[in-house]
Amino acid sequence: MTGQESSPLILVLEDEPDIARIICSALSGYGFRSEHLRTGRELLARAQQTSPDLVIVDLGLPDMDGMQVVRELQDGSPCAVLILTGRNDVTDRVLGLELGADDYIVKPFEPRELVARVRSILRRYTRSAAPEAGGEAPAERTVARFGDWRFDTGRHSLVHADGSETSLSSAEAALLLTLVRRPNKILSREQLLGERDVDPFDRSIDVRISRLRRKLGDDPHSPKMIKTVYGAGYLFAAQVGWE
Repeated sequence: MTGQESSPLILVLEDEPDIARIICSALSGYGFRSEHLRTGRELLARAQQTSPDLVIVDLGLPDMDGMQVVRELQDGSPCAVLILTGRNDVTDRVLGLELGADDYIVKPFEPRELVARVRSILRRYTRSAAPEAGGEAPAERTVARFGDWRFDTGRHSLVHADGSETSLSSAEAALLLTLVRRPNKILSREQLLGERDVDPFDRSIDVRISRLRRKLGDDPHSPKMIKTVYGAGYLFAAQVGWE
């Protein structure tokens, strides 16, 4: 496999050709492979064929709403998602994060910032996928058991003791993987996001924690599994076994 073939693949969903060219050019300049698609349906079909590392999604599309694209991506072809849009509305930002997006950039944008956000997102996934020295999960073990749950890290799925299965987005799976690898330890927002410097007003991690609690059936008002440690971060209060 050549270096170019092994570099991350990014699908760019953008209906304006000039903007798409700027994005793809910026990504190429930093060693990323990219493909441009103009409609949501084209993107969803291509994502199933190629399993991209990240998808950049414009919300204003000719055939469907970008939020629906994000939702269907996470249901059918889970991957990292960066929303790039002209909509500068807090409701859209929160909804995008709730649906599984990893970040949100408003147009007009600086190409170098876009690339920096892409690299940051991919770094989080790389760190989450890499086994930690002295960690709880041997590299060959990919299934974690805790409480009434079985978490298959390869399939991004949670299976309850009653047999019901819950799908996770890539963002949720990466967050849960970080938590189960370091149970009963306080993890800062920076550690959970894989960032050295997190904007104090960035609430994306809190949105993801809330979404993950809901899927785990953890009471958000009195959580027993993912506990908030005020001023410090979060703690995964469970015994974790690996197989």
